[in-house]
Amino acid sequence: MLLLVWILNAVALLIVAYILPGITVASFGSALIAALVLGLLNAVVKPLLILLTLPLTIVTLGLFLLVLNALVFWFAGSILKGFQVDGFWWAVIGAIVYSIVSTALSGLLAS
Repeated sequence: MLLLVWILNAVALLIVAYILPGITVASFGSALIAALVLGLLNAVVKPLLILLTLPLTIVTLGLFLLVLNALVFWFAGSILKGFQVDGFWWAVIGAIVYSIVSTALSGLLAS
């Protein structure tokens, strides 16, 4: 099941790269690695960032979480060779679209 979710997240990354010109994925293998790194960053780094920025998140009524998602997405694009995000605003849009597509594909899996 976890392997299938990982593959679906890689497919979601390929879809995001196809839709948005500011995000590029070199190959399916690069998408698999990027999906793995994004999953690890979201599991390890993001909770720490949420805890550290909790006052700012409360003041902005949770909208700062969009910025955190974008920063994690952008960071993954900066450390991987086959996955590139061209700027912060592409990271914001890419993180939102990736979340929507990934949720939709996971919903198909649950059906």
